[in-house]
Amino acid sequence: MSDNPTTPKAPTTSQRKRARKLVLQALYQWQISQSSIVKIEAEFRTDNDFEKVDAAFFNELFRQIPKEITELDKQFEPFLDRALSEVDPIEICLLRMGTYEFMRRVDVPYRVVINEYVELAKQFGGTDGHKYINSILDKLSLRLRAAETRKYKSSK
Repeated sequence: MSDNPTTPKAPTTSQRKRARKLVLQALYQWQISQSSIVKIEAEFRTDNDFEKVDAAFFNELFRQIPKEITELDKQFEPFLDRALSEVDPIEICLLRMGTYEFMRRVDVPYRVVINEYVELAKQFGGTDGHKYINSILDKLSLRLRAAETRKYKSSK
């Protein structure tokens, strides 16, 4: 059996990880600078090797999350221990990304979503930011991915 050269390959785990990292950086830049999504995306495509990135995933998250901020924030705000305006900007980006994946990317297991954003929080967030992200995403997963979390917990 030969591979069809016109069929795109499925993205690798490392390509998806790189996409998440770039989306975090792009969303943070957008949030802080308030530049246009188009301008920031062009900068990121110029400055980064997208051969090593799941570009479709990057595009989806970076273009859709800003459009859905109100809905995303509404999902995780009940779990915050402070006002949204007091949450670190990196943590807000991570929570929005994780919430988006819970809601729109059911192909990604909830445990993968939590793990990916905890790891990004360790890399880019404050000292204990990863614990905060873990706590909120874990609680949110019980609501947004209830069937999946029950199935996993009952199999343990």
